[in-house]
Amino acid sequence: MKKTPFPSKHPFMPSFDIVSEINRQELDNAVNQATKEILTRYDFRGSKSKITLEKEHIQILADDEFRMKAVQDLLQGKLIRRDISLKSVVFEKIEAAGGGLVKCQVKLVNGIEQEKAKELVKKIKETKIKVQAAIQGEQLRVTGKQRDDLQSAIAFFKSLDYSIPLQFTNFRD
Repeated sequence: MKKTPFPSKHPFMPSFDIVSEINRQELDNAVNQATKEILTRYDFRGSKSKITLEKEHIQILADDEFRMKAVQDLLQGKLIRRDISLKSVVFEKIEAAGGGLVKCQVKLVNGIEQEKAKELVKKIKETKIKVQAAIQGEQLRVTGKQRDDLQSAIAFFKSLDYSIPLQFTNFRD
């Protein structure tokens, strides 16, 4: 068996992952801060408005549509301060909730859907950067022979104004 004189350190090509995730701790902090502000603000005195964080969404309950809009604006401000992109939350339709109250669900966008992942793969192929992108569940793995190619791919993705927030993790050299 013949040995190569200089075996490479890593037999794998450099790669990184593209994900779309929400930092749950920061999300929890933003919801808690918004809840505290609702309890202390004068314009919400005597109101039944509240925000509840659940596994897949946030539930907002308010007295009327005017207060609902105020709670939504308040929550958006807290999310922005906590570096959570507003692209990662989708405010759904305001509905009646009985007892004169209104409710609104805020869907949390986690992961890259199959169609959006295919779009991203197509866009990276159009750039002619020497990298390959593979869909792995709800994330993309981008591999290339050179670190510079990967860095230019990251720069390309950052320049896109995409409909979901993208994060770049697991950079392996």
